[in-house]
Amino acid sequence: MTDQKEKFGQRAGKFFKEIRLEMKKVIWPTKQQLINNTLVVFVACLAVGVVVWLADTGLGLIFSAVFGK
Repeated sequence: MTDQKEKFGQRAGKFFKEIRLEMKKVIWPTKQQLINNTLVVFVACLAVGVVVWLADTGLGLIFSAVFGK
Protein backbone atom coordinates (compact mmCIF):
# COMPACT_ATOMS: atom_id res chain seq x y z
CA MET A 1 0.00 0.00 0.00
CA THR A 2 2.77 2.46 0.88
CA ASP A 3 4.56 1.52 -2.32
CA GLN A 4 1.56 2.74 -4.34
CA LYS A 5 1.39 5.98 -2.35
CA GLU A 6 5.07 6.63 -2.93
CA LYS A 7 4.67 6.00 -6.62
CA PHE A 8 1.68 8.32 -6.72
CA GLY A 9 3.60 11.01 -4.83
CA GLN A 10 6.54 10.72 -7.18
CA ARG A 11 4.29 10.83 -10.24
CA ALA A 12 2.39 13.85 -8.90
CA GLY A 13 5.65 15.67 -8.12
CA LYS A 14 7.00 14.93 -11.58
CA PHE A 15 3.73 16.09 -13.14
CA PHE A 16 3.80 19.49 -11.42
CA LYS A 17 7.53 19.91 -12.15
CA GLU A 18 6.84 19.31 -15.86
CA ILE A 19 3.97 21.82 -15.77
CA ARG A 20 6.32 24.44 -14.34
CA LEU A 21 8.91 23.71 -17.04
CA GLU A 22 6.33 23.93 -19.83
CA MET A 23 4.94 27.23 -18.51
CA LYS A 24 8.42 28.72 -18.82
CA LYS A 25 8.35 27.90 -22.55
CA VAL A 26 5.09 29.75 -23.21
CA ILE A 27 5.39 32.92 -25.28
CA TRP A 28 2.70 35.24 -23.94
CA PRO A 29 1.19 37.78 -26.35
CA THR A 30 1.76 41.48 -25.88
CA LYS A 31 -1.15 43.71 -24.96
CA GLN A 32 -1.45 44.95 -28.56
CA GLN A 33 -1.42 41.41 -29.97
CA LEU A 34 -4.12 40.41 -27.50
CA ILE A 35 -6.31 43.37 -28.50
CA ASN A 36 -5.81 42.68 -32.22
CA ASN A 37 -6.58 38.98 -31.86
CA THR A 38 -9.68 39.72 -29.79
CA LEU A 39 -10.96 42.15 -32.42
CA VAL A 40 -10.34 39.60 -35.17
CA VAL A 41 -12.37 37.02 -33.25
CA PHE A 42 -15.26 39.47 -32.69
CA VAL A 43 -15.32 40.50 -36.35
CA ALA A 44 -15.19 36.86 -37.50
CA CYS A 45 -18.07 35.92 -35.16
CA LEU A 46 -20.09 38.87 -36.40
CA ALA A 47 -19.43 37.94 -40.04
CA VAL A 48 -20.43 34.31 -39.48
CA GLY A 49 -23.55 35.46 -37.63
CA VAL A 50 -24.55 37.71 -40.52
CA VAL A 51 -24.00 34.92 -43.05
CA VAL A 52 -26.10 32.49 -41.01
CA TRP A 53 -28.84 35.12 -40.54
CA LEU A 54 -28.93 35.87 -44.27
CA ALA A 55 -29.05 32.16 -45.14
CA ASP A 56 -31.83 31.57 -42.62
CA THR A 57 -33.85 34.51 -43.91
CA GLY A 58 -33.32 33.56 -47.55
CA LEU A 59 -34.20 29.91 -47.01
CA GLY A 60 -37.24 30.93 -44.96
CA LEU A 61 -38.50 33.07 -47.82
CA ILE A 62 -37.89 30.29 -50.33
CA PHE A 63 -39.69 27.69 -48.20
CA SER A 64 -42.64 29.99 -47.58
CA ALA A 65 -42.88 30.71 -51.33
CA VAL A 66 -42.72 27.01 -52.21
CA PHE A 67 -45.01 25.67 -49.49
CA GLY A 68 -47.26 28.74 -49.25
CA LYS A 69 -47.13 29.23 -45.49
